[in-house]
Amino acid sequence: MAHADRKTRRVKRGIDVLRDPEINKSIAFTDAERDALGLTGLLPSGCDTEETQVQRVMLQLGTKNTDLERYIYLNNLIEINEKLFYKVILSDLPRFLPIMYTPTVGEACQKFSHIFQRPRGMYLSLKHKGRVKEVLRNWPKKDVRVICVTSGGRILGLGDLGANGMGIPIGKLQLFTACAAVPPQYLLPVHIDCGTTNQALINDPLYFGLHLQRVPIAEMDEFVDEFVTAVQEVFPGCCIHFEDWAGVDAMRLLERYRDRVSCFNDDMQCTGAVVLAGLFSALRVTGGKLIDQRILFFGAGSAAVGIANLITSAMTLEG
Repeated sequence: MAHADRKTRRVKRGIDVLRDPEINKSIAFTDAERDALGLTGLLPSGCDTEETQVQRVMLQLGTKNTDLERYIYLNNLIEINEKLFYKVILSDLPRFLPIMYTPTVGEACQKFSHIFQRPRGMYLSLKHKGRVKEVLRNWPKKDVRVICVTSGGRILGLGDLGANGMGIPIGKLQLFTACAAVPPQYLLPVHIDCGTTNQALINDPLYFGLHLQRVPIAEMDEFVDEFVTAVQEVFPGCCIHFEDWAGVDAMRLLERYRDRVSCFNDDMQCTGAVVLAGLFSALRVTGGKLIDQRILFFGAGSAAVGIANLITSAMTLEG
């Protein structure tokens, strides 16, 4: 399937090449490439190197006053020239990670419907009940390896942001590519819209999610089950990454699907693994055993519960 996608892209010519962020190099196309692809005359005469393109982006970023403005700029860049976007991010990861993900993504999600320019990923809502499989087939890539999906029910520490929470799956999968070199064509961010408990969003005319209160658990579970089942058929072998669901939903869904399909919950499992690794590393310095430690949790969100569960398991194994 991936080969078919590449074959389709190769036949593009002229302006269609410049409109495809996966293959567009803008002024970096050589004269020979411009002739071969029908781009001659559609670009300025000069030919940039990748380094020159990065310098131009850095110059333009310097005109932005806030990290949110830089976030918006960079997410527009990825829609124009995907390769350049990642070239910029990788040029200075410590600088750009806080812009593309936490903490800036939190503010971006709070304002996501207001700063929205063009869609990324897929938006599934209760309006699609009974035909999720059909809707998933609208995604242009047929070889999807990882889906990062959220309900927006508990975005970072900001509460229920509904469809505005889509910034989290988008940003998290960009990290998959930037930090782990996972090809972006294999990644799909998804938002499942079952309403929101955030009345301010429901009252906001610019909010682009469903303007209704979050539905009861049973109705949401039925829709999520349709989604998980559809993924197995449309994208066989795909791993489902549950991200930023409300705590009770996160725990329930993980228990339901962890032994049935390839899936994990980032907040409950991955965060817990990192914290546990940190504790073991600290104990190498301070001495002592994990079972002798007293650990305080602030709050009982999905991450805290996941960390507690993993630490408890480790203590049990330690004896």
